[in-house]
Amino acid sequence: MLTGRKTTIEVCVDSVTSARNALAGGADRVELCDNLVEGGTTPSAGMIKTIREQVSIGLQVMIRPRGGDFLYDEDEFRVMQEDVRQAKSLGADGVVFGLLMSDGNIDRERTQQLIELARPMQVTFHRAFDMVSDASRALEDLISIGVDRVLTSGLEANVVEGAAQLTALVQQAGDRIVILAGGGVRLDNIKSLVEQTGVREIHISARQTIDSQMNYRNHRVKMGAIPDAEYQNRVVDVSIIRQFLVFLS
Repeated sequence: MLTGRKTTIEVCVDSVTSARNALAGGADRVELCDNLVEGGTTPSAGMIKTIREQVSIGLQVMIRPRGGDFLYDEDEFRVMQEDVRQAKSLGADGVVFGLLMSDGNIDRERTQQLIELARPMQVTFHRAFDMVSDASRALEDLISIGVDRVLTSGLEANVVEGAAQLTALVQQAGDRIVILAGGGVRLDNIKSLVEQTGVREIHISARQTIDSQMNYRNHRVKMGAIPDAEYQNRVVDVSIIRQFLVFLS
């Protein structure tokens, strides 16, 4: 039974509107990203500042200099260091990043450097974790260097397929680190996911597609890879978050 159980809801956002909607819907915190088509990259300073001014719930900022893998060169790492400093100066409550070695192990040294730079903000190791070669070892590495939470789908395409691994991670973690389940969390699986795995924190998108307000439209020109994206916008839906909360009450 879920009655009386407190489950933290984190909502992934990429705009001021979505952040405000997450707050209105009753979310506990937001993870702010840019470029969600690439799985999320670092948002602009202007976006962080504006959301911090308007949204009072927890604000976790993605620190990811590009899409693709999580094996970063020295220039990219310097960018990440500066972005952590920037997020801290703009009032973020936490930062979200992930660094791997070429063999699929955690980049312990540079992860620890970013943690030390980030404090007293919280630190989440994002779904780079789902690309590790050994989940149990990786979790112990993150615990040993002081990461606060891990965002993971259980090393599978989504949390449903990764439920068994999520259960094992929750049991291994105990009270030493938080397992934040994310990747394919839906209204039709949230209840069984929490009951089966024992996770206490959930990462959702809760977005809907809305039509552009543009009256004049030039369909001959495409600005990105997604068809008709120029005249669509994806924003967090207040009602969807509230439905999640009902399922978890």
